[in-house]
Amino acid sequence: MIFKLALRRLALGVITIFVVSVLIFSVTELLPGDVATAILGQGATPEAVAEIHRELDLDHPAYVRYGRWLEGFLKGDFGNSLTTNEPVSVQLVPRLMDTLALAGLAALVAVPLAIALGLLAAIFEDRALDKIISTFSLATISVPEFFMGYLLIIILATNLQLFPSLALVEPGMGIFERVYAMALPALTLTFVVMAHMMRMTRAAVIDVLQRPYIEMARLKGIKPWRIVIQHALPNALGPIVTVVALNLAYLVVGVVVVEVVFVYPGMGQYLVDAVSKRDMPVVQACVLIFALVYVLLNLLADIVGILANPRLRHPR
Repeated sequence: MIFKLALRRLALGVITIFVVSVLIFSVTELLPGDVATAILGQGATPEAVAEIHRELDLDHPAYVRYGRWLEGFLKGDFGNSLTTNEPVSVQLVPRLMDTLALAGLAALVAVPLAIALGLLAAIFEDRALDKIISTFSLATISVPEFFMGYLLIIILATNLQLFPSLALVEPGMGIFERVYAMALPALTLTFVVMAHMMRMTRAAVIDVLQRPYIEMARLKGIKPWRIVIQHALPNALGPIVTVVALNLAYLVVGVVVVEVVFVYPGMGQYLVDAVSKRDMPVVQACVLIFALVYVLLNLLADIVGILANPRLRHPR
């Protein structure tokens, strides 16, 4: 049963990726202006423009170019950058690794901290600590990523001078140097996603704490923290793991603004630079990879949710 459900989710994910690829190609095709004219500048002649069209395969119908583009993407060939004439994959892979490293560092801090705060808020429901944690989570949810980034730059980089304001990561840096350089963007992402996970943890645990077997455990005199850790948390893992997976997807896809704020050399910064230079092969590759990562992590969240929920594993 689980295998069939996983196959259905996988098939839906493949269809979603296909639709997204069509949308990405169509939107980039509909953008105003001409790539050849942008490359050649104001002195472009019709002959030179036609030559660029032939070199870039722009003289073929859109559906032919889409088929070739999708086939190349499936083979790992994203084409060449229009600005550097280098294979996009050569430039893309290290930037993707940097983005995953930033998202991983943020997740390493955000996930355990969010679960711990959510458990504390559930244990002390409607008391002072719960209200403080809930107020903090609402405040962080309400603040946009770019504003949170600039706020941390002002406080931690400019005033306290604890961290660098720019996340300048270079090849060959040691792990501690790299983590130190990534501290502010990782902290920004932590604040952005931690609140959602914390609130879901709190809600899921409080819901389980209202069950009859929890009341029986209380009547037996079991300590509150043991009830939460040993009895409530395992039964609340389904929604918690699902929201964690969804926030991990957001971490990878939602880094664009944060990377631009801190000039971090990841996929987001690469995408913004490509858009400003109208480098369509780079734009298409970046957006499709972001979509692929998001769909895969959502698929993982669905499968984990099915495994954690017996009612989904054995529907009537």
